[in-house]
Amino acid sequence: MTQLNTLSKMIALPIAAALLMGNAPQTYTLDTKASSVAAKVPFLGIGSRTATFNTLTGSVAFVPDKPSAAKVNVTIHTRDIKAPDSLTLKRLKSEKFFWVDKYPKATFKGSNLTMTSARKGRISGTLTARGVTRAETLFVTFDRPPTQAAGKAINLTGTMKINRRNYGMTSFALVVGKTVTINLKARMVPR
Repeated sequence: MTQLNTLSKMIALPIAAALLMGNAPQTYTLDTKASSVAAKVPFLGIGSRTATFNTLTGSVAFVPDKPSAAKVNVTIHTRDIKAPDSLTLKRLKSEKFFWVDKYPKATFKGSNLTMTSARKGRISGTLTARGVTRAETLFVTFDRPPTQAAGKAINLTGTMKINRRNYGMTSFALVVGKTVTINLKARMVPR
C-alpha cells in the first residue's frame, strides 16, 4: 500500500504542477533587435509611402488558459523614425505629423486577446499618439499557438488600420491618404 501511495504522489504532483502552470501568467519582453513597426499610407492616390520605427520596448503578460486576460504594453519611440527620403523624414518628425519633439513616444496598451484560431487572434486596446488616445484593434498571427509556447520565444506579426486624422495628423489632406496601415513584427522572449 505504501508503494501505491508513493506512486500516486509521483504521478499526481507533476499533473498538479502542469495544471497550475497552465493558469499562471507568463511574462514576455519584446526583443528590441528583432522587432519593428512599419506605417504605410496612400500617397497621391496612386502609390504609398512607408515609414518604419525600429526602436520599440514592451512586454506581454499571457495566461494560456485565459487569453482574454492578456496584457500588452508596447512603446514606439517616434524619434527613431525612418523614411524613404530626407524631406519626408523631416515632415514626419515635425508638428504636421508625429511632432517627435513634443511626443517622443506612441504606445499601444492591449487588454484583451481573442483567439479566432489556434494561431490567429485580435488584441483590443488603446493607441496613444500625439497625446490622443483611441480604442484600436491589432490583428495578430503567432508562429505557434500561444497556448503551447510556455517558456519559449513567440514570434508574431500584427496589422492595424487607423485614421491618421483622429490623431491630429491632418496636414497634406489632398496628397496623403487618411488610412494608415500599421504592420508589427515582434519577437517576444520569456522573462
